[in-house]
Amino acid sequence: MAFDPLNGGAWKAIPAAIASFPRQLLAALLFYTQLPLTPGTTLAFDRVSCWAPVVGVLLGVGLGLGDSLLAIWLPDLLRSSLVVCVWLWITGGLHLDGAMDTADGLAVAPDRRLSVMADSASGAFAVMVAIAILLLKTTALASLAQGHLLALTAAAGWGRWGQQVAIAYYPYLKATGKGALHQAALRSGWDLLPGLLLMVGVCALPLGTGGSAWPLALLALTGGAIAPLVAYGFGRQLGGHTGDSYGAVVEWTETLILLVFAAGYPS
Repeated sequence: MAFDPLNGGAWKAIPAAIASFPRQLLAALLFYTQLPLTPGTTLAFDRVSCWAPVVGVLLGVGLGLGDSLLAIWLPDLLRSSLVVCVWLWITGGLHLDGAMDTADGLAVAPDRRLSVMADSASGAFAVMVAIAILLLKTTALASLAQGHLLALTAAAGWGRWGQQVAIAYYPYLKATGKGALHQAALRSGWDLLPGLLLMVGVCALPLGTGGSAWPLALLALTGGAIAPLVAYGFGRQLGGHTGDSYGAVVEWTETLILLVFAAGYPS
């Protein structure tokens, strides 16, 4: 239905839509994490993908604050290991499982990829990819001299914005599945704009602290290039995306951004 500014009913619908935002965010938190939240009401999960970058930013901020607290008592490597373990626990391994299944799928012939990715058993490539992702995240964090909060927030936020890119721009390869629900909420590039603006704003926050923060802000903004490139890479190899490859986009974007930060600010 076209928006008619002379139609009073359309204006009345705007406050109702805004009022639904907290419930939509709660649904997204319940969908993408295993935080012990009690909804208290029936939630609709049809728009959770629209809130994925917000969930990522909240997750990154929480991990960053936890990292800062642990830094008081623990050495770098042990602290980083605990942060990555908490990261894995909060997400329930949702995205890592997708990255593992995608690795197994890409290891076989194209005509077998979807069936292999749907198999619950993990192959050798899945295990190797899981080890690589967890190891790279841990060592990148441990070698980062400063900017842990921004690095974690940028990684988690851009990773989920990259998932939005994969949802909006690439076909969903399965006849049924959660991806079809996501694509109904993200139909075009315009639907990616709120998440993009959120992430640009988050990355620009250090600029308010002085000129020395420019390198950190620029490192954080590189996620805006990394995320769609990762989505493109998996989309091209698979001919589209599935729920598993959405998870792979999140995990590899997060990992690459942390590596960029570690290279830019080594200890």
